Amino acid sequence: MALLEIKNLTQRFGGLQAVSDFNLRLEGGELMGLIGPNGAGKTTIFNLVSGFYSPSEGDIVFDGTNTRGLKPHSVTALGVGRTFQNIRLWYDMSVLDNIRLSQHYHLGYNVWDCFLRTPRYMRRERDIDKTAWEMLEAMDLKEFAQERPKNLPYGLQRRVEIARAMSIKPKLLLLDEPAAGLNSADVDGLIKLIRWLKSEFPITIWMIEHQMKVVMSLCTYIKVIDFGASIAEGLPEEVRSNPMVIQAYLGEEAV
Repeated sequence: MALLEIKNLTQRFGGLQAVSDFNLRLEGGELMGLIGPNGAGKTTIFNLVSGFYSPSEGDIVFDGTNTRGLKPHSVTALGVGRTFQNIRLWYDMSVLDNIRLSQHYHLGYNVWDCFLRTPRYMRRERDIDKTAWEMLEAMDLKEFAQERPKNLPYGLQRRVEIARAMSIKPKLLLLDEPAAGLNSADVDGLIKLIRWLKSEFPITIWMIEHQMKVVMSLCTYIKVIDFGASIAEGLPEEVRSNPMVIQAYLGEEAV
């Protein structure tokens, strides 16, 4: 059974059809790329998979569960982590608290536990702290634990966002243009980071990315979409040599 299977996925916003009959099968352990021009529907697909939108038609089956109609926190609880094209951190909170808050979907205590500081509350808070510190150490961020993200360089902010997504111990990590806004040195560091994540954690990664250096260096399989519909797919070298892809999406960079 595939970790993620998308069947005949269609999404309409009024008269606009953003995604049209999209299909995908993602096996556990893969690192797949999703590419296409701006406005092709890539982020809409990620929003559907992560529960931010409910599809107009079709089904999304993750690890045996049909997620259609599930809210984002319920999809997260199944094991789907997510980053965003525009970094979404709580900039006036510490890096540590940003990681801690990723656990909100399964706190395991109620408001009275919090108010009375019950054993259940204290035990769960210790577990959350332990998980957060372990992820900060794994991602080489411990020295920035008490720093506010707004004071960090952009490349480190992106690392914090990935650490936050990883702290839920996802089975599937969705990376939405992780190289956006990064300089060349940070892009090289991102490639190394993603390779390290794949080697150290039992994780599947699905990535939207415009920088072909990142896509071709990392992805084992690539799907190409335009106007919400698939137009090509295959191994990186197959996509790179596809005339339609070269002309419409990769241009001279892929030649």
